[in-house]
Amino acid sequence: MITGGQNLVALGGGTGLSTLLAGLKLLVDRTEGRVWIDTLSAIVTVSDDGGSSGRLRDELQMLPPGDIRNCIVALSEDSSLLSRLFRHRFRGDGELGGHSFGNLFLAALTEVTGDFTEAIRLSSEVLASKGHIYPATISDVRLVAELEDGSIVRGETQISASRTPIKNLHLEPERCLPLPQALKALRSADVITVGPGSLYTSILPNLLVSQVARVIGESHATKIYICNLMTQPGETDGYTARQHLEHYGTSLRKSSLISSL
Repeated sequence: MITGGQNLVALGGGTGLSTLLAGLKLLVDRTEGRVWIDTLSAIVTVSDDGGSSGRLRDELQMLPPGDIRNCIVALSEDSSLLSRLFRHRFRGDGELGGHSFGNLFLAALTEVTGDFTEAIRLSSEVLASKGHIYPATISDVRLVAELEDGSIVRGETQISASRTPIKNLHLEPERCLPLPQALKALRSADVITVGPGSLYTSILPNLLVSQVARVIGESHATKIYICNLMTQPGETDGYTARQHLEHYGTSLRKSSLISSL
């Protein structure tokens, strides 16, 4: 059991991470002798290139806001109007069609402040989030996969759509800089959770960011891998829970070695 005074860091992306955070925020509480977490932080992958996030990446040359937005809402103390507003997605076939208000809010704050991480911090304040949210990197990274048939697929959306098993995974550019606050959170963590989420497109991209895998490997924190309930076509067909963990461990060791060179 997590005891009082713990610093917990959750790594991941997609809907899996935000779902986990919605539960963990209930432990950020020091009243009536309840179990509580002292500091809750989320480190979020930023390789998404589909939907509203992908359009904003291309049009505004910014990091994808979608997964970040979901985490902000998940950690929010305000479960009514503001949270609903951040989740709202515009209808229609025009330029606004398909965009999330929360994504546009983050895009606007990024332009106003000139800093995506500051836009995240201010958005978290607006929604009274009970935790800290950090992108794994502030570099404009794209996910690249080498498939078992030797072909190369670029972009998270195309990788997810592929039905050929993945052999190797890397980011472009490979030497992308980590966010210092994310590394600091990992170094001070008592508990590090990984997942749930797509193994190859939500979880492993965090490890590919320079220094992240090495810092996790050196940490004495309790590490918890939260596995998906279902396998994913083309990514983890036939994987057992143990195989999910083994592939994560192999990537962690490989990425740790690369980042130490």
